[in-house]
Amino acid sequence: MKLTREIKTAILVIASILLFIWGYSFLKGRDLFTNYKTLFVEYDNVEDLAPSAPVTINGLAVGKVNKITISETTGKLLVELQLKTDFPISKTSTAALYSPSLIGGKQIKIIPNLADKNPADEGQTLAGTVELGLTESLGGKLEPIQAKLDKMLVNIDNLVTGLNNTLDKNTQENLKKTIAELSKTMEQFHKASGSLNNILDTNKGQINGMVSNFNKVSSNFNKISDSLNKADLGKTVRSLNQTLAKVDGLMMNLNSGKGTAGKLLNDDALYNNLAKTSKELELLLQDVRLYPTRYVNVSLFGKKNKPYVAPTEETTSTDKK
Repeated sequence: MKLTREIKTAILVIASILLFIWGYSFLKGRDLFTNYKTLFVEYDNVEDLAPSAPVTINGLAVGKVNKITISETTGKLLVELQLKTDFPISKTSTAALYSPSLIGGKQIKIIPNLADKNPADEGQTLAGTVELGLTESLGGKLEPIQAKLDKMLVNIDNLVTGLNNTLDKNTQENLKKTIAELSKTMEQFHKASGSLNNILDTNKGQINGMVSNFNKVSSNFNKISDSLNKADLGKTVRSLNQTLAKVDGLMMNLNSGKGTAGKLLNDDALYNNLAKTSKELELLLQDVRLYPTRYVNVSLFGKKNKPYVAPTEETTSTDKK
């Protein structure tokens, strides 16, 4: 079948109209072949939020702001969101208004509530929140800093004024004299440091010898300390303490008269007997010296022995004289 000119013209007009509609929708950011979900959110203030601003979920663009109107019932700003995503957005999800950068305008991000499994219906109004941007946060933090800076500037002004009042001509002259004297002192100190350097250079060998000797002494001390550590002084001290404890117990037993040695040291009768025995032995030896024939009798002709007479203390004392 051959198409007439009228049919071709009609087809061309219809195609032009469809192409115009598609181009117009495309320029407005709406694709005729994509299914969109429309949701709403209310804000008290949407400054810097423009239509066609992106709507994101975790940074991923899933739609845009279609238009902004004023709600007739609440008087708040009603923002229409046009979403093209299959991600399940629950009814309890929130839409946060935030500033992604300092230069760009504001955007809206969907904060989904994954615990809620009920998806939002077409045309439902989500709960809206506002997050402070970097500019607002810095402004809130800079205000107290600015107040502190103002107070500091006032204090600095007062300080400078006080210094100007204090530094009169006499004070300035005194300050100049002080600086001049300080300069002389530093010059003398520089000379003294030069002399000290000369002394150190002259006695450098002796100082090196002293340092070497000190290093040797410290090395020997380290060796002694190592030997003491290896000697296990703790064990030696414990053994000495045990020995001293035993000696202390032995002395206590001796003082209290326990045991044979204690009885010998604390028995007065033993001392008296020893003194008496020593005296009798002395008398016996004295008698043997004076009268040996009483104890050793050698007689060739049968002479009779003299009767024994016990020596007395008086005799002994007289013989000594």
